[in-house]
Amino acid sequence: MNEKKKKTIRKILIIFFIILAVLAGGILFVLTHTQIIVGMIQKLSASTVNTANLYEPLGEPMEGLKDNGQYVITEVKYSENYPNSYLDITYPSKDRDASNPTLIYFHGGGFFGGSKSVGDPLAESDATALLDDICAEGFNLVNIDYVLVPEYHFPDPLVQANEAFRFLMDHSEEYHLDMNRVVIMGSSAGAIMTSQLGSVVTNPEYADTLGITPELKPEQIKAVVIDDAPLAYNKFSLGTKILVGNYVKGSIFLNREEVNRYNNILWVDSNYPPAVLLGSEYYVDMRDMDKALTEAGVVHELIDPLAERNMEMQHCFVASERVNDVARDAFNRMIAFIKSQNPGV
Repeated sequence: MNEKKKKTIRKILIIFFIILAVLAGGILFVLTHTQIIVGMIQKLSASTVNTANLYEPLGEPMEGLKDNGQYVITEVKYSENYPNSYLDITYPSKDRDASNPTLIYFHGGGFFGGSKSVGDPLAESDATALLDDICAEGFNLVNIDYVLVPEYHFPDPLVQANEAFRFLMDHSEEYHLDMNRVVIMGSSAGAIMTSQLGSVVTNPEYADTLGITPELKPEQIKAVVIDDAPLAYNKFSLGTKILVGNYVKGSIFLNREEVNRYNNILWVDSNYPPAVLLGSEYYVDMRDMDKALTEAGVVHELIDPLAERNMEMQHCFVASERVNDVARDAFNRMIAFIKSQNPGV
């Protein structure tokens, strides 16, 4: 090969490696600045779901009977310290004096969107119908909004949830809420919060790690329902790492301490509340949680259609319980479990 050809090949190789370096640098930049991707998702979602942090309610406050006979109070402000600090309360009937347990629900949405009013933009099911059906089973249902990225990050929503618990206890008589029989439930991002709140309330070391002084006492929480929570960060797909990493620090590259603070499976102990685990897209995480709860001796039930029926179900599938038999079975088992922890419901 003559010298001219060698020089040409060298130039081509240099250009090729420069292009590769630029591409790699661009990818690395995006993965260390994940809000670039999440911000685009927020803009695309903004016309149909809440993606903002607001100090005013999303809708007009209302109080009265719904068409299904349930009684609702909406847009109750529970804190002055954070935006999106509003909650709705739904009672099974107009008899608000009835003795019912309180089920507190946190919506999903990847910590970038969603709301108590319209649910999770990442789930392909009707979360609001699910909540109506849970309420109809004899629970006073409190549906809570919380802060979103990019202005707020982990553990801000947990600090805010703790403020909501304080408000609910301070106003329990006004709103006819039994705060000594509490069930906490969340789906997707809300399931992450629920799983972590279970440890915040029952494990002082974990609460201290997050800088939270729990308002609820362990004996007040009768059960938690963790609906498809991604928890085991090191096992996530790239897409999930982008959403969760963005929530934690704005990058997919979490250090060991950050992963340990986020993944409360590592903090489960024998004081953790009785739990229902619903696994579909994140069945691996729910199986890891199941193992931790089993080893800790915690009463719980794992509902895993892939293991039980060899069926892959959509993310947070239980919300399709009105139209899907597998989801309806999961709903019935979930309700049976939390009622078993609340005798007399």
